[in-house]
Amino acid sequence: MLTIRLARTGKKKQPCYRIVVLEKLKRRDGRYIDMIGHYNPKTNPSSIQMDREKYAFWVEKGAQPTKTVKSFLDKIGSSTVTPIPVE
Repeated sequence: MLTIRLARTGKKKQPCYRIVVLEKLKRRDGRYIDMIGHYNPKTNPSSIQMDREKYAFWVEKGAQPTKTVKSFLDKIGSSTVTPIPVE
């Protein structure tokens, strides 16, 4: 089963998170299938960037977002999600 959740990056006392798709039983910072966004709680206000198209794609495939990721979508509204530029 796939899940959409946060993977911690950054150094000690300076967290930064990636919003990733991975298997439910994998460890928090383990190998992920796809990265769909970023969350930085240290900025004021906290910055959230998420690729709506990738999010919709993975939810269609059956990925379940965690409560935290769902709260991000509620907080920022699905229409104001900032897309990540594709390289």
